[in-house]
Amino acid sequence: MRLDVVLVTDKRYLQPKEDAYTKNVILEDQLVADALQNKGLKVGRTYWDDPNFDWGSTKYVIFRAVWDYFHRITEFKKWFEATAQKTKFINSKNLVEWNLDKHYFIDLANAGVHVPKTYFIEKRSVESLVDAIEEATIEADIQSKHLILKPCIAGGARYTYKFERKDWHNLNKQFLQLIAREAMMLQEFQTNIIKEGEFSLIFFGDTYSHAILKKAKPGDFRVQDDFGGSVHHIQPTKAQIQFALQAVHAAPELPVYSRIDLFKDNDNQLALAELELFEPELWFRTSKKAAQIFANSVVENYFKSI
Repeated sequence: MRLDVVLVTDKRYLQPKEDAYTKNVILEDQLVADALQNKGLKVGRTYWDDPNFDWGSTKYVIFRAVWDYFHRITEFKKWFEATAQKTKFINSKNLVEWNLDKHYFIDLANAGVHVPKTYFIEKRSVESLVDAIEEATIEADIQSKHLILKPCIAGGARYTYKFERKDWHNLNKQFLQLIAREAMMLQEFQTNIIKEGEFSLIFFGDTYSHAILKKAKPGDFRVQDDFGGSVHHIQPTKAQIQFALQAVHAAPELPVYSRIDLFKDNDNQLALAELELFEPELWFRTSKKAAQIFANSVVENYFKSI
């Protein structure tokens, strides 16, 4: 049977398990599948590296919890290119390729979106972390005492470090190992993420759907629930919605779905943490109408004849 849409996940989340994490992934995928099926679409679900699935049997692929790709990025990119010859993606292949790497911050900043001070350290471009810090201070005006180091391709706070610039030598060994194989980025540590948290606004097309607030557990700076962070349903301010919409429209094309993570920077200005157009958690379970809005967006953009 030819499918209209396949929801693609990580193999770990394909079958029900007792942990709450997997249960949430499966619940959210079911909400999406039900909404799409209610619009008359034939929907399937599998994992991205399923060797037995015929990718030519579906019109479109929607990325969901593909949360192992950043640990297997070379393998994933090879699969992505091969699969693109057989089917199409939602969001589009061009958007996903653009969004995979945090260098997209440069495009957003050039489009007028306020992003935190960021210095990109290209693969094998420096000989030590202190050299990178000195360059970041001069070229990106990064002056803060506390810094964040993280990869340009990552998720789930992978290889993300908070440190004081005077203690750079404690991290230098890990830094040299990382920079030998991938590009990294330095940013100022943002104190308001600890004080207030990180806001995530979900849009389908340019229609605002819902929002949540992610807060780190006491003593940590990472808001991801992997590290004990908590999630709270909120109503964002008009300024936050307008900021998020500006970021959405700054993408190379209008996404079918997007999650805009934002916070107040050290100058108390709204700033972008991430524009997620590929595999974001969208918290459908926190909004009764979200899955339907998403399904409407998919049909409007790809299945108007139904």
